Amino acid sequence: MKAKYIILSVLALTLVACEKDFFETESPSAMDEAVFKSADLTQQAIGAIYNCFGEDKSFRNRLCGGYVAMNTDIEHCSKTEDAEYAAYNMTGGTGNLSTSNGKDPWAYLNSAIERANVVIDGIRLHSDTTDATFKYLLGEALTLRAFCYLEMVKLWGDVPACFESFNGHNSEVLYTKKQDRNVVFEQLRIDLKDAARLMPWSAQCPGNAGNYTGRPSKALAYGLLARMDLMYAGLAMRPDVFTEGGTKACSVQYNVKDAGKRQELYQEAVWACAQVIKQEDVKFKDNFEDVFKDLCQDVTDYSKSEWIWALPFLDGARGQVLALTGNKMSTNCAGNLINTISFGQGNNNNAKTQAMIEIVPTFYYAYDKNDKRRDITILPWTWEYDNGEGTGSSYTDKVFPGVAAADKKLYQKQSNVGQMYLGKLRVEWMKRSYSSNEDCIDMPVLRYTDILLMFAEAAIGSREGNAPGNLYGISPQQCLDRVRARAGLASKPLDFDAIVDERAFEFCGENLRKYDLMRWGLLREKLEKAQADVYDLQKGTGAYAGRPDSVYFHFVRNDAYAQNGAAYIFDRFIGLDLDATRPAEFDKENGWVAKSFFDKDGVPDITTENWYLFKDGTNIDMHQYWPIFDVNIAASNGTLWNDYEY
Repeated sequence: MKAKYIILSVLALTLVACEKDFFETESPSAMDEAVFKSADLTQQAIGAIYNCFGEDKSFRNRLCGGYVAMNTDIEHCSKTEDAEYAAYNMTGGTGNLSTSNGKDPWAYLNSAIERANVVIDGIRLHSDTTDATFKYLLGEALTLRAFCYLEMVKLWGDVPACFESFNGHNSEVLYTKKQDRNVVFEQLRIDLKDAARLMPWSAQCPGNAGNYTGRPSKALAYGLLARMDLMYAGLAMRPDVFTEGGTKACSVQYNVKDAGKRQELYQEAVWACAQVIKQEDVKFKDNFEDVFKDLCQDVTDYSKSEWIWALPFLDGARGQVLALTGNKMSTNCAGNLINTISFGQGNNNNAKTQAMIEIVPTFYYAYDKNDKRRDITILPWTWEYDNGEGTGSSYTDKVFPGVAAADKKLYQKQSNVGQMYLGKLRVEWMKRSYSSNEDCIDMPVLRYTDILLMFAEAAIGSREGNAPGNLYGISPQQCLDRVRARAGLASKPLDFDAIVDERAFEFCGENLRKYDLMRWGLLREKLEKAQADVYDLQKGTGAYAGRPDSVYFHFVRNDAYAQNGAAYIFDRFIGLDLDATRPAEFDKENGWVAKSFFDKDGVPDITTENWYLFKDGTNIDMHQYWPIFDVNIAASNGTLWNDYEY
């Protein structure tokens, strides 16, 4: 069985002398030579990095999607029914993210970086770096540090750049000042190319890192390098002049002013992606649905998965990826009723999925009707365990009127237009047990299709927007065509707009869209357009004039979904498409339900008073990033501050 490193010991923090001697020159430190002469102990020190990812308010339940990547033109955070949450920077919700005890995303990412620094310095100083295992472990630590830094830049922009471990003497390392993010980018370019040189492809990785989606390999190092290069070459909200102590003079601008340097970055991204495509093209799966079923069913065999890296969480322990971003399950629907072992072995039969990701309803209509990805990505229903209300003779069917779908049966309940959910992660696909809200599904980070589309995008950038020919023997146009062909769609010419659209259709809900829009300089424009379109959809005006008032759902009984008793599921939706009409075969006695999709209890489901992608009056460009939390600034000895009018 593959080792999972999320809850390994924090050895790297315990390998210190007694407290009174820690700051003395002769005292041993966390970089004790004996640790890094042993491959087993070094792996445990790397386990301490992974440990940070599984802590409360880290990737376990804050950095896994629900808080960090909404809102966008395709994704909506369910918390934004409160206008303060819709301020886009989540300033109204920092109480959910930051506490005075240092348990917050900023603290955990910095802790992981420091632990990685300890390992990197320790291996370089004390290990046999001609040994294949130590080479891999050094590459792994460099990759994990780069991943953490990329997450920090995505969330906060400019951050401290600390690439050496604290040895107890240098206070400048302990209190590293916030620096221009380009300093971080330049170091990561070096580190990720070094990591790609040190690590083999997954099948050749040593020990239980081999052929495993939960540990880095050469492909991840190249993939993160390409992702970083596209960010570095792109646009971002930045201080006009980097100013210690903070400035309000900020604007959306290129990270790199020199066009020649931007071309260099695009060309490096093309090269990095090409290395992966030439080696690992078999990872592209034929069926889009299988990509996500594999994640839910713990297919961690690298050779059988499209995932290049999914952050591992231990079965039965921690991780709320599906609970926060998966399909919606009502509080009335006890999880152990669904025919999967999920929940059934847990300690809370009333566990539920919170579904923080809702889909912006206009995005459903943006898909081509023949796009196979649409009905995998977007669900217009939730799991319920009650057909109506009341008991006995007073019982009233509400969902399946006139049929034998009685109380206390498992069923899928149709949603309203403002409550369509992400369907890529589903309880009914799980194999793991689910304890309380800890589903323990691995967190998706990078899959092969992203490599294909990054290659195509970087190829355009490297040719200054012109349609590129083959690069490294690979056709960028064919990379785009393969993604579309899997979705059941025809080829379309490769250009920037095609990439903007395709990445939305392919990666909705995968924690990428916000950061794509930011680096393209499109976040404000796309948000404002999407918000206006949503209100048009609700009112049936503009592009949505003539939309049907009713939607028709057809359900069937399929007890395979229930552990005990009956289950009723939808097999057809008619009327969700704008040109749909009442089905000729409509018969409520034969499994059909008609409802107004745009009203909720007779009131418009989406209004300017209750549904926001951003808060009115918010400077969307200025507040693309989170503020650095007050607790972190207070503890920084003057080395941290906020820009962007915070």
